[in-house]
Amino acid sequence: MRVIEIKGGAGPADALTPAVRPDPVAGPGEIRIRVAAAGVNRPDILQRMGRYPAPPGASDIPGLEVAGTVDQTGDGVVRWAFGDRVCALLGGGGYADMAVVDARHALPVPVDLDFIQAAALPETVCTVFANVFEAGDLKAGETLLIHGATSGIGVTAIQMAKAAGARVVATSRGEQKAAAARALGADLSLDARKDDMVSAITDFGGVDVVLDMVGADYAALNLTALKPFGRWVVIATLSGSTAQIDLGRVMMKRIVLTGSTLRARPADEKARLIAAVQAKAWPWIRSGAVRPPVEATFPLEQAAAAHLRLEAGDHVGKIVLTTT
Repeated sequence: MRVIEIKGGAGPADALTPAVRPDPVAGPGEIRIRVAAAGVNRPDILQRMGRYPAPPGASDIPGLEVAGTVDQTGDGVVRWAFGDRVCALLGGGGYADMAVVDARHALPVPVDLDFIQAAALPETVCTVFANVFEAGDLKAGETLLIHGATSGIGVTAIQMAKAAGARVVATSRGEQKAAAARALGADLSLDARKDDMVSAITDFGGVDVVLDMVGADYAALNLTALKPFGRWVVIATLSGSTAQIDLGRVMMKRIVLTGSTLRARPADEKARLIAAVQAKAWPWIRSGAVRPPVEATFPLEQAAAAHLRLEAGDHVGKIVLTTT
């Protein structure tokens, strides 16, 4: 099969090199997917740069989400059969013609979605569900603040929060991105380059949950924006991971500060999360309420160009690799 390797183990975008490897074989409890499309995510970039290694037992090939058809099932697999259309959450191995995954980590592709759209779902939907709805405990009628609102995670979070009956405050860089977040359903969409975000969010009434992909630079803003009993969930630190926080205000507001990663979670925990996503979030996808936009697609062999597009930061939505 064709794969994309990281030449030398780490490097710039052009370290992503096409190669050929033997076809993988599905083991007990696993399925093999003939990959039609693979999502491109920031953790892939971090892995390529040598800052986010694959967890033990995972493939060294980048790629955390794919969509395609089941073409092999391992012993003990009863849920899936040859030809089933699935998308799946991987620990690695998505940038390839075939990927083997724990059968419990796959989801059915809704009938009206193509594989490109489906490949944009598993990593982002699971990340949002785990952090906004589980760790952040967002409820209908509450308000979610999303930083980086036009990223793949951000556009998914906007739609999922709205589908759940919450209000959304979005921050992004530039008028065009602010308009895009507004079009996706954000009730208040702010241009981080020019808007007075503190005043705007305060006037809006504050927020109950923050989904923070920025980190250090927005720590003070988050602390001000959160209402009493607010939840601040960190999933990335693009501006740095070290911040000064007034713990007195955390105590006075009774704020919960938490964070998480997804890739290294144990297989059983990922299976639990996938089951929860299918039960609670997949109906939003089947209904069309959640359909993250795909900004661009690239052939598999142009993975380096896809990374450069993502790193440029001017996209709205997801970037996806295709194998045909």
